[in-house]
Amino acid sequence: MDRRGTTLTAPGPSGERVVALDALRGVAVAGIALMNVYIYALPPAAYFNPAAAGSESAIDWIVWAVSFVLVEDKFRSLFAMLFGAGVAILFERAQQAEKGHPLRDHALRMLVLFAIGGAHAILLANNDVLRLYAMAGLFLPLFLRLDTRRLLVMGGVLMVLHVGGGTLIAYQWLTAEPGTQQALLPASAFGANPEALSYGHMIGTESFAERLARRIAGFGPALETQVPAIPSTLSTMLVGAGLWRSGLLQGCWPRARCIALARKLALIAVPPLVLLMLVDVWSGFTGAVVGPVSLFWSLPFDLLLAIAYAALVMALFAGRDSALRRVLAATGRLSLTNYLLTSAVFALLFYSWGLGLYGTVSRGGAFATTAVPIALMMLWSPLWLARFRQGPFEWLWRGIARGRFGPIGR
Repeated sequence: MDRRGTTLTAPGPSGERVVALDALRGVAVAGIALMNVYIYALPPAAYFNPAAAGSESAIDWIVWAVSFVLVEDKFRSLFAMLFGAGVAILFERAQQAEKGHPLRDHALRMLVLFAIGGAHAILLANNDVLRLYAMAGLFLPLFLRLDTRRLLVMGGVLMVLHVGGGTLIAYQWLTAEPGTQQALLPASAFGANPEALSYGHMIGTESFAERLARRIAGFGPALETQVPAIPSTLSTMLVGAGLWRSGLLQGCWPRARCIALARKLALIAVPPLVLLMLVDVWSGFTGAVVGPVSLFWSLPFDLLLAIAYAALVMALFAGRDSALRRVLAATGRLSLTNYLLTSAVFALLFYSWGLGLYGTVSRGGAFATTAVPIALMMLWSPLWLARFRQGPFEWLWRGIARGRFGPIGR
């Protein structure tokens, strides 16, 4: 333990690891699977819109409602927060070591991460976030000289800008003349119209070679759709860096303070999220409403709830060893590999070159299948780390970025 009572064993400024932070990464990467499954199992619009497909029973609608309030974008926000914290840790360690070129090294890490994300998007995942993290992450060093308070404030400012810009887009969608491009875009991306459903059917039945050709040809346009999300993603990363600096993510806060923060943020975030869920229902799940609700208006509250989850996990695991913490910490130390592994499992379950279950399961059934990759990552991660220093894709990422590969075995 350090002088503040923190059990240090993800790397802190001193090079030691905060086991509770690794466990939090494990929670984040497992939680992402709870929503990513819909990208593989159902038409793309169904990720946001339960009326698009896969919601026929009361169980399906309950799964959607609970997921909207407690899951959707919460764990992805948590993952982005931890990415920001990780970059802050690496810069602190570089400053302490007083060697190397932190900015150059960071840019190389982001370039390699973008390449891994690009391959992931082409081969497996329509909604890959690694490219977005790499693009947003390039801007992180511009803010890391700020103190804790200014990091959090700047994160809030960027989130406000994202929501404000998104509201202008929503106004254009909602007031667009029927039949125009501005009216058709949200309907096809977030609605339940036949065009969106037929596109989803094509994705689920195409061969692996057809997917490669389609995703390579559409790589640029798909990337353009991620650019507007850079401010909100950078916002979340800055909050993560600020929470690291504050000591929360270092495990330095007393348990009672963590629980009090989680309770306060949940009370702030959950009522608006329930209200936004009802807005979707009252609109009849119109694409021009569902899109802004999910992409813009819910994001500040998603972030607040993600912070609440982080505080709860730190309250449970900081300074408290347990078998669950060790398993989650191993899962978190392999978070990049486990994120990619989840995509491979879902592809094998749902795509035509696997079991071909696409479109044959309900929303509730798809949600239940997330137990498969979550169980796998929690089983294999401790076994892998017993023999190896890091995950295969963590080793690949760091080795390519550094221009040299260190030993992976113990």
